Amino acid sequence: MSDTVTAGLHDGSSEVVRAAEEMAARLPGPLSVFARIAYNYRWSWTSGGAELFSSIDPLRWERSGCNPVRLLLEASADALARTAANTDLVGKANTLWQEIQDDRGRVHTAGRASPQRPVAFLCAEFAVHQSLPIYAGGLGVLAGDILKEASDLGVPMVAVGLLYRQGYFLQRLDRSGYQHEYWIPLDPERVPAALVRNHEGRPLTVTVPLRGRQLTVQLWRVQVGSVPLFLLDADRPENSRTDRWITARLYESNRAIRLAQYALLGIGSMRVLAAMGLNPSVVHLNEGHAALAPLELARRDIAAGVDRHTAFTAARERTVFTTHTPVGAGNEGYDIAEIAEVLGDFPADIGMDFEAFLQLGRTRPDNPAEPFVMTPLGIKMSRAANGVSQRHGQVSRQMWQPLFPERPVDTVPIGHVTNGVHVPTWLAPEMRELLDRHLAPGWMSRQTDPATWAAVDDIPDEEVWRLRSLLRAELVEWVRDRSVANRLARSDSRELVAAAERGFSADALTIGFARRLATYKRLYLLTMEPQRVADLISSQEHPMQLILAGKAHPDDEDGKRSAQGLFGFKAIPHAGERVAFIDNYDLGIASRLVAGCDLWVNLPRPPLEASGTSGMKVVLNGGLNLSVLDGWWAEAFDGENGWAIPGDTVFDPGVQDTRDAAAFYDLLEHDVAPLFYDRAADGVPHGWVRRVKRSLRTNGPRFSAARMVHDYVDTVYTVRADSDSQAQGHA
Repeated sequence: MSDTVTAGLHDGSSEVVRAAEEMAARLPGPLSVFARIAYNYRWSWTSGGAELFSSIDPLRWERSGCNPVRLLLEASADALARTAANTDLVGKANTLWQEIQDDRGRVHTAGRASPQRPVAFLCAEFAVHQSLPIYAGGLGVLAGDILKEASDLGVPMVAVGLLYRQGYFLQRLDRSGYQHEYWIPLDPERVPAALVRNHEGRPLTVTVPLRGRQLTVQLWRVQVGSVPLFLLDADRPENSRTDRWITARLYESNRAIRLAQYALLGIGSMRVLAAMGLNPSVVHLNEGHAALAPLELARRDIAAGVDRHTAFTAARERTVFTTHTPVGAGNEGYDIAEIAEVLGDFPADIGMDFEAFLQLGRTRPDNPAEPFVMTPLGIKMSRAANGVSQRHGQVSRQMWQPLFPERPVDTVPIGHVTNGVHVPTWLAPEMRELLDRHLAPGWMSRQTDPATWAAVDDIPDEEVWRLRSLLRAELVEWVRDRSVANRLARSDSRELVAAAERGFSADALTIGFARRLATYKRLYLLTMEPQRVADLISSQEHPMQLILAGKAHPDDEDGKRSAQGLFGFKAIPHAGERVAFIDNYDLGIASRLVAGCDLWVNLPRPPLEASGTSGMKVVLNGGLNLSVLDGWWAEAFDGENGWAIPGDTVFDPGVQDTRDAAAFYDLLEHDVAPLFYDRAADGVPHGWVRRVKRSLRTNGPRFSAARMVHDYVDTVYTVRADSDSQAQGHA
């Protein structure tokens, strides 16, 4: 390593304070507190936090991507002076800052973890906020929610990821619906991040062996409540231009660069934590990308004179692993030449010959033709492993049973912790206000207790329906504006642009389908029977409107074609007024959709949906789900809190697609729409509202991030796996 710590921690905390103070020095005196708040994302999930910044300059706030640092740098002198004179606003900011300070002072011991020896949470992407675009989809959103909930619960945790200088791609759809990608560079000095420095005031760096060279890495600290997020950055002058590109783009298309990213995350994360003086008690690998981390722990002990067996055993004892998908793209394999080129002498550094090292990444170690995959490595080098829903745990045990050939499938040591969502982040302000009025004071701190949500049944139906109508109307107004802009940018016909401007009723059943456009998500089911779709959206008695969004990976041509198929809706009467595809799906758009849609649709091919979380967010805002019984919905659906399509597997995919599409259309036509439009004399669809209340009451406490993080602390971070599980296939 190029830096060592001689005394105390050099973890960037002082640099975050310094960055905030430098920002404060540029602002009118009363606004110094805004600068301090800007450098801690705790504001983003606090009631009124976003409004504090938006009130400075609403248009500039929107144009900055809701980035508080950019806002304070770019706001006009008049806007800043006007805000500084607003004593009420400044008072609210000081109150919020005190909340942030109080939060940071209550970190406690959680199982094995303590402030001195925290949990190290490693992930390739983190969706903390839209202003920090280093995420692609559900994996990052889940990781961001875990950090926020760890902060809320006082769990001692640090997180490590990569600082992608160009982030994930932005999306533009042409007139045919084909996706084109483009990237905008991220300037880390204009987001709430601070460069970590050593005791001499220079950037703290470590070196990581990659491609036969020593890659120099610096890191940035982002504060997420009480949890620091450290982001590794290879954009250093010591590195070649090619090597600096390693941390340029999330899920880079080039396989060699992608493998180098995973090696950098796994090895580099442990080296930077050591350089800062942090010694984690638990290393949580959130998906296989960082699976080299426990090997780096072992390498460090071996270099200190510990024998290899003892070093490997100690590394496994500190490591836990979460797998997030059974889909092949999430369990990518690399051949011998690719591994040799990127990792070079690293296997020798951990006392292994190259062939023995390759066996760690194989399900059948004696098969030299099998590629090296990070997921088997993560499972083998962990004391505990889990899927992210009950069904995914079952699928994972079957999928990875070859790692444990002497065990029956049902005894394979892979459990499950079902995902959950961070309630303060995903609860619309209007819904938060309603629940604050009707649930017992302090309900948020008891959100995992079903009794907390029992009072939902006592909320007058009229209030629930009034709120749902308000959230739908807000979404519809935004969809009109966004659709007009998108269609103008695509040079669509004047008629189609006008249809967006006059269409999308605030009173119509509004259906959302928004997610990563992977083929197994089966977006194409929406268009399998064009005439039925035409009848549904053109209905005068039960009108429906579809709001769609999502991105396909740049290399996923099948995913791109699935989005293109939606543009066939143009030929259907009224589709221009009732179907919208929103470009550039991100956290900001997701927040609007999960709040405003009445019905959320998910149509994965079972059993490939590991969990899914977007439907959980819809639940919190009083929307309902219509989903295949896969992932989380297989646990959540009780027959009266939404609608379900069978989740059994069918040998012939074409037969299954036809069956599931028919079931989907039938449910919309015969169950969903009639219930939504069955209004009493007071104008309220009481049957629909009863289902909304049941959804909130049954699923609100079960699928929160608070329950999920408690599960990790109580059953994963603190419990030893069966010792037999560590003997199968390990080095």
